[in-house]
Amino acid sequence: MDEHTNDPSVGPPARGDPTGWDADAERWEHATLRRALEHGVALFNAGAYHESHDCFEDEWYNYGRGSRESMFLHGMVQVAAGTYKHVDFEDDDGLRSLFRTALQYFQGLPNDMYGVELLDVRTTMTNALQDPTVVEGWQLRLDGEILEATDADYAYAEHAD
Repeated sequence: MDEHTNDPSVGPPARGDPTGWDADAERWEHATLRRALEHGVALFNAGAYHESHDCFEDEWYNYGRGSRESMFLHGMVQVAAGTYKHVDFEDDDGLRSLFRTALQYFQGLPNDMYGVELLDVRTTMTNALQDPTVVEGWQLRLDGEILEATDADYAYAEHAD
């Protein structure tokens, strides 16, 4: 664990034992990553893709190149940006480019990174390469749940920007 990504106020997963959760120590390996995901996923689900992107991107800067956390967060940045391209700008070529890159970042990562169900994310992105409309209304799951955005999520994104 990196001390700069420690935050004892970040609670355990709602269910399961995802990659990044140390059940024996009852803490996240990188708690600030989990916190960024909680906010970013909720904002993504609200259609606030730009704000979601900011949450993932701000946390991504905490990790060096090549770490699984860096690859995962970089991929999540691309997921939010690609969805934003399609939904807000009808830029399907932009979506495809960003999703292809995200799929490369997600290669070799576990299917349960910090509670995000990457298998579902990969499947949706792969399907969107053929039919970008599948991202319309797309909801990400964290610990198997669909999070709804609150004012706290928007405030977090504002400070991440």
